[in-house]
This record gives sequence, structure tokens and C-alpha cells, in this order.
Amino acid sequence: MNTHDHILKSFDSELDRLYDEIKQMGELAMAQLNAAVDVLGRRDSNAAARVVANDDAIDALENSISVDVLKLLALRQPMARDLREVYAALRISSDIERIGDYASNVAKRSIVLNNSPAIPAAGRIARLAKTANALLGDALKAYAESDAELAAKVRDADADLDAMYTSFFRELVTYMMEDPRTIGACTHLMFMAKNIERIGDHATNIAENTWFVVHGDMPEGERKKEDRTSE
Repeated sequence: MNTHDHILKSFDSELDRLYDEIKQMGELAMAQLNAAVDVLGRRDSNAAARVVANDDAIDALENSISVDVLKLLALRQPMARDLREVYAALRISSDIERIGDYASNVAKRSIVLNNSPAIPAAGRIARLAKTANALLGDALKAYAESDAELAAKVRDADADLDAMYTSFFRELVTYMMEDPRTIGACTHLMFMAKNIERIGDHATNIAENTWFVVHGDMPEGERKKEDRTSE
């Protein structure tokens, strides 16, 4: 093996490591959201506190990826698609870190929510989370497989999560109007729902960065948005 081939093989190995770390981050983030919704349903504050603490593992992986990316940029000076892959890895790891934060916030608010009587509407959070995690799972799959078509589908599907969030927001407003005693709890549920809606936005960011890696540009046109809560 000549020196050039050795350098290429070494770069590919380091890039594979980035992909593995991002895959691990994504799996942790999805598990965090599932766990946060689970402890909400069980009204288990101790378990919710553990979910919050587990966010440190995602943060540590993001830091590791940032260091690896800087090393690759400094030592390998990648060009063309290689550079896009390294750049996208940095951006995607940041999106996953934010997703972990949002899942942690859901768990934090569930602890406060446990001080109030249970509200049946809280069950809708699980449906939102399931939709968001499906988007995230598809976005990560598209990235791992360099599947631009799947990435485009994720980008379009985020509008469905927006519509679900808008419907839930309006339902909570109705609850508060009919019974002012629920205002505190419903406000926490609104924030939780917004956190999950934002997870969908970050999953869409991952999809767009996958498109960028494959095609060298960002998808054309504006994202479809169905968040009508400000209207």
C-alpha cells in the first residue's frame, strides 16, 4: 500500500468513526424521548430525574465528535464530498444534542406536573413523541445510508407533526378556558409539546444536511410548516 492509499484508508476509518458516534448519539436521543414520555405517563419523578441526568452521555458524545471533526479538518484537509461529510457530521451532532436537551426538558417538566392532579390530555404527548421519534429515526437512517429521497420525505413529513402540535395546543387552550384550575398544568404540557415539535425541526435539519452531503446543495423551496399556534 502506497502512502496515498494509506492516507485515504485512514481518512475513511476516521469518517466511519464519526458515523458510528452519530449513530450512537441518535439512538440515545430517541431512547431519551421514549423514557421521558414513559415517566410522564407513570408520574414517576425519580425516574424522570434519571432521564434528565442521562443527557450528559449525549453531551459527551457531541464533544467527542467536535474534537474528531477539528482533527480531521486540521490533519486531512478534506475537499468536495469528504468536506461535506465532515461538515455535516458537526451540524448533525449539534442537532442531536439539542434533541437530547428537549427530551430532558420534557422529563423536567413532568416532575413539576406530578405536583398537580393528572390531566387526561397529557396522554396526547405520547402520540406527539411517537411521531417525532419516527421522523428522527427516518432522518438518521437517511443519513447513515446517504438516502436523499428518504431525507426529502422526512423534510415534508415534519408538517404532519406541526399539525398535531397545533391541534393539541388548541385542545389545551380549551381546557384552560373551561377550567382555570388546569392553567398551570396545561402550560407545562404546552411547553412539553413545543419541545417535541422542535425535535421534529431538528430531525428535518438532519435530513437537509443529508441532502447536502449527497447533492452538494440544500433542498429547494421553503419547508412546509403547519404550526398555526400563533394565529
